[in-house]
Amino acid sequence: MSGGAFGDWMKTVQAGVEEALGALLPPAGAVPHKLHEAMRYTVLGGGKRVRPLLVFAAGALYGADTRALERAAAAVEMIHAYSLVHDDMPCMDDDDLRRGKPTVHVAYDEATALLVGDALQSQAFLVLSEGMDIPAARQVAMLRLLAHAAGSAGMCGGQAIDLDSVGISLTLEQLEQMHQLKTGALLRASVVLGALAGGDVSDEQMTALDAYAKAIGLAFQVVDDVLDATADSATLGKTAGKDAAANKPTYVSILGLEPSRVLAEKLRNDAHDALAPFGEKADRLRQLADLIVQRKA
Repeated sequence: MSGGAFGDWMKTVQAGVEEALGALLPPAGAVPHKLHEAMRYTVLGGGKRVRPLLVFAAGALYGADTRALERAAAAVEMIHAYSLVHDDMPCMDDDDLRRGKPTVHVAYDEATALLVGDALQSQAFLVLSEGMDIPAARQVAMLRLLAHAAGSAGMCGGQAIDLDSVGISLTLEQLEQMHQLKTGALLRASVVLGALAGGDVSDEQMTALDAYAKAIGLAFQVVDDVLDATADSATLGKTAGKDAAANKPTYVSILGLEPSRVLAEKLRNDAHDALAPFGEKADRLRQLADLIVQRKA
């Protein structure tokens, strides 16, 4: 699935983004030392980098400059990392393992974890506002897009619904709405940020990218729910079975295990179909849809 040319492309992008993140985060030696060290601890050296890969794959459709893509990818990854730090805190999901290592509030302390999340969010917008040789109007659109995706109408709103849903029954439609915000909004932002880094996007193209992003956003969560129910903590790099233990509604709890797998496959096909207007230029996005659905961790 990730071998050959696609695997090589992934490794190249991941290495480039890792280098960019290292350069765009404050150095560990800068004051305040513990905060900057903890920011780097949570962002560097781990994760699948799915969102940066989406940025680069979408950017390829429009011939985007590598430097602009690196900044867009770094910004969205910083937002994602901040969300994980806060999500793992005792007042939220209360987890002590992330990406195979202790979570920030365990490795440092709760106050540092709170500040790490706050600082990473600010750093993301700083990174996205500088060093990109693109028209100002398009850069402002990118900033607005990321802010919307991260806020109460996006990722934070989805997290709020998730917290309020513990121990209660949701319909499939309500579960989908929650995850379109909690997970899907930032995945969509990744796709559109990559496109905008390269050029203006027509209404028809935006409709296609939105349909693709909606499909992979839901597929990502469906697969997460399946893995939470079937994989172990060592494989996942985080605590397995957390959702069931917390009595959270999931695709597996509502649909069952096998129907959830069938739904993930349907969403993968929907993602492929949505990219028809782009032809072969969108093959990297198609391969990422496959990666999201067929991953084992």
